[in-house]
Amino acid sequence: MRQFTAVVNPTAGGSTGAAALLPLARLLREAGAGLETEYSTSLAHARELARRAGERGRVVLAVGGDGIVGGIGGALSGTDAVLGLVPAGRGNDFARALGLPAGQEELARVLLDRDPRAVDTIEIDSAVHHRTVVLGSVYAGVDALANRHANASRLLSGAASYYAGGLRAVAGWRAAAYRVTVDGELHERRGYTVVAANSGFYGSGRAIAPGARVDDGLLDVVMIRDAPRRLFFALMNELKTGAHVHRPEVEILRGREIRIEADRDVPYGADGEVDAVLPVTVRIRPGALKVLC
Repeated sequence: MRQFTAVVNPTAGGSTGAAALLPLARLLREAGAGLETEYSTSLAHARELARRAGERGRVVLAVGGDGIVGGIGGALSGTDAVLGLVPAGRGNDFARALGLPAGQEELARVLLDRDPRAVDTIEIDSAVHHRTVVLGSVYAGVDALANRHANASRLLSGAASYYAGGLRAVAGWRAAAYRVTVDGELHERRGYTVVAANSGFYGSGRAIAPGARVDDGLLDVVMIRDAPRRLFFALMNELKTGAHVHRPEVEILRGREIRIEADRDVPYGADGEVDAVLPVTVRIRPGALKVLC
């Protein structure tokens, strides 16, 4: 029977990650599994707790949103440790990409019975975040600003906070000149954003890269070129279904190593937590993490 260590973000989703864990903990213990709980005080603390638990051969449960999932997943990337997800945040986009069930009983069965699956991770290399590893995506431009606004929101939660953040970011955005190098080939584009996606989702269920797969050894590079603001607002709505990929302003490439630069200090983010400015280099780490899904 599996032995679990739950690493909890106490303030996930604007409430308590512990509340999301309670019903699941009962199901795991009733099935005979061992479960211990650790409360993180920061993302760095969560990573350290996860590493220690993984070294002891325990399955690490990341309880929270994409920030703690990405942080813990990055900490366990390249090790023999196994990760389980207990979605309890605003976005839960990596859990969505893995197809995790919403019901507690179904999730408990996944954690207890499923064999680990090897998925890819993303290595970030920059002056600020040297060799940081995340799971979902790295996004540079207006969406990084939108995420910053969403994280600062106290009145809205979930998709509403991301949508409101997006409206605010787009309203004040001016197109940036990007230099995007994909596996050594340079692409110069002027526009709103560049996303290097391992997961197909970001921003609480928005299908930014519908063709992305977490285990194909590639990053989907989505570039949204310059367009009138009214068109960009329409495109934001199309992100719900992935229909935006059919617009001529949207270009998608694939590669293993991506370098993103710009003509000014354009912000970039990753998994809801990383907040810095370009330039940045990202690399796929194929099959580097074992996940129960």
